[in-house]
Amino acid sequence: MFTPKLTLLLPSMLLCLGSQNVSAGPMGFKDAYMVMGDFNNNWREAFINYAVTPRDAFGVSATYMRSDDKTRTRTLEEVTYTKLFHRWNMPHAQANLWLLGGIGALQGENARIGSDDKFDNIMITPGVQFDYETTRVYFQATHRLYRASGINHDYNSVRAGFSFYETDYDKTQPWLIVEARNMNGLSDKVEITPMLRLINKSFFLEAGVNNFAQPRFNFMYLF
Repeated sequence: MFTPKLTLLLPSMLLCLGSQNVSAGPMGFKDAYMVMGDFNNNWREAFINYAVTPRDAFGVSATYMRSDDKTRTRTLEEVTYTKLFHRWNMPHAQANLWLLGGIGALQGENARIGSDDKFDNIMITPGVQFDYETTRVYFQATHRLYRASGINHDYNSVRAGFSFYETDYDKTQPWLIVEARNMNGLSDKVEITPMLRLINKSFFLEAGVNNFAQPRFNFMYLF
């Protein structure tokens, strides 16, 4: 689906600065649950985590990955850990550095003419993410390893966007987000997706169509 042609870094949390901020980091505030999903033809991911401290969260995740030619599929169920490593608070902006990690069971299939090669393995998924945001602009970069014995599906993404106008915290705010991402070993192409994001308090919805004419839908809910 994607490959490492982007070398990068990460996402943050919702800010309450009187106006909506675009970001949804990989964890919420202490004692909060976060549910997120990311779905298109070749990549489907859903996870939930719980913030045990303001900087640490544990969770579970399920991910489905498929190659562009549909001959290789991967399914991963893992337990995850998220760490807010550092936060920079500025007068009208915020930046965050996150550490990510997971370990879980990988099931794979490589379709061949006349036979199918199926396998099971243990996969680890350490990564790092960075984001910068104001109430009007947003940038995020992520690099995450997806490694198992004989397998390298490292993932890279970068996204940026802007809001159309400022709103109060309890109002829905529209953003335009553009993301480029790739995954090693499943595609030699870079997926680029412009998306409309609607964010309101503790949730957001994203929808768009990528450069391969495939629809994509993302969501986040914090409670």
